[in-house]
Amino acid sequence: MNATTPVFALNHMSAPRFDIGRFFALAASLGVGGVEIRNDLDGNAILDGTPPEEVRSLAARHGLEILSINALQRFNEWNGARESEARSLASYCARCGARGLVLVPVNDGSGRADGERQANLRVALQGLAPILVEAGILGLVEPLGFATCSLRLKSEAVEAIEAAGMTATFRLVHDTFHHFVAGESVLFPQITGLVHVSGVADRSVTVTGMRDAHRVLVDGEDRIGNVEQIAALIDGGYAGPLSFEPFAPAVHALADPGPALSASIAHLRSALV
Repeated sequence: MNATTPVFALNHMSAPRFDIGRFFALAASLGVGGVEIRNDLDGNAILDGTPPEEVRSLAARHGLEILSINALQRFNEWNGARESEARSLASYCARCGARGLVLVPVNDGSGRADGERQANLRVALQGLAPILVEAGILGLVEPLGFATCSLRLKSEAVEAIEAAGMTATFRLVHDTFHHFVAGESVLFPQITGLVHVSGVADRSVTVTGMRDAHRVLVDGEDRIGNVEQIAALIDGGYAGPLSFEPFAPAVHALADPGPALSASIAHLRSALV
């Protein structure tokens, strides 16, 4: 489909039962070069208090780059508490060697009114920019396709980022699941900094009924066009990592997700050449 060799990575959500050391070992065993760590997994870095320098050293021993911390939630509801959380996470990013901080918008049905959501986004970007610049990291803005989300469309994120002249500080996360659910056709490969990959194989669920629990590893049964999305991004100039982020309980229940991840990598690699 194209001549570019895809670059794969693992989000810790691909093996949430593994501690950070075992997760890094899994990534290294699969031959991927990048990982995303999370701040929402109990008993694991970052919630267990693991020092960021320890995480950085462990990643280096396995030959891995930490792509992001996932995530600052409700980033576009900017207030004192959010600023404090952003500073703490940005500091952890810098000290553990993470390239960026994923920014997840409010997804509870609030803040969605036209005019309100755009204004809230602008305020948040202005507040975040100096924090990110000081830490030397990127802000990775991840629109969510759900109807309840206050930032569904990448086009709105791009408009705000470009209008503020902040393309050096912020990049998009293109999530293949959320792109499909949002019904957005436009791609923004030149401002995309990370791609999250998961598929939906369940034939019984409608598009409006798709939720995180339906997000499996991509194979030949995928309904949401992962191969087509990724190929279009690569053809448009995206050369960054494709990070596996499945949420389905069936994937999380695997005692050893390595074979399933290896099979999904092989499927995508074959389909994308």
